[in-house]
Amino acid sequence: MEKLGLVHIKTGDGPGKTTSAFGLALRAAGRGYRVYIVQFMKKGEYGELKAIKYVPNIEVEQFGREEFVDRERPEEEDVKLAQEALRRAEEVAMSGRYDLVILDEVNVAMDYGLIKVEDVLKLIRNKPSHVELVLTGRGAPEQVCEIADYVTEFKEIKHPWRRGISGRRGIEF
Repeated sequence: MEKLGLVHIKTGDGPGKTTSAFGLALRAAGRGYRVYIVQFMKKGEYGELKAIKYVPNIEVEQFGREEFVDRERPEEEDVKLAQEALRRAEEVAMSGRYDLVILDEVNVAMDYGLIKVEDVLKLIRNKPSHVELVLTGRGAPEQVCEIADYVTEFKEIKHPWRRGISGRRGIEF
């Protein structure tokens, strides 16, 4: 990294947003950069987490329940965990100890109203200049996309789940 911390948004209804962010984490770690991944609304042993354990310079922390969050009626615990995740992301980014900080599914947390868009914008504006930020998840707010340097939209064209094929271990999770 050229010590110019830019902001990436990975959003859209297609699969691959988290996988893309983890790929960037691998690339950065391969160059000796320190990476921290904060996962919003997730808890569990996904395949990428098992693999990342073998890679130096990447840390992952999850803030969520194993159950899906109800968009219309999120549990109080979901709100609490999302707010904790944002506080942790701020702490990590502001520490300056990490070169790349990934906020996985933060866009969904904003879209569901678990955290405020303004608080995420504040983090983006106040982060140290060398810290690269990646925000993933569907429903990225327009204000966040406007301030970002990269915005990539993942679009579903065709997906096996529409034919009743469930997520497969090692491919979807």
